[in-house]
Amino acid sequence: MTAFFVSTVTVKDKEKFQDYAKRAAATFAAHGGEPVLRGQLDSVLAGEADHRAVGIVKFPDKEALAAWYASDAYRALIPLRDEAADMTLVAYSVPA
Repeated sequence: MTAFFVSTVTVKDKEKFQDYAKRAAATFAAHGGEPVLRGQLDSVLAGEADHRAVGIVKFPDKEALAAWYASDAYRALIPLRDEAADMTLVAYSVPA
């Protein structure tokens, strides 16, 4: 069952966010993660959007996604993440 990590983002510090994004991306491969999308909000078609950007990473399954998120390599980046941006992080599973 494929799983997706979705982060919606409002950047607080552009330089720190670029550093965080680069360093976080380097942690994906060890858990089978592949970046799918990184983009900016263009318009809200319905409802409300709390953040201005989005990042989506595909993992082989929810266990791999959970292992990545709990990994020492990623956890070490959380203080930088929190300084760089306000984020909402969610995981989605796609049935086989």
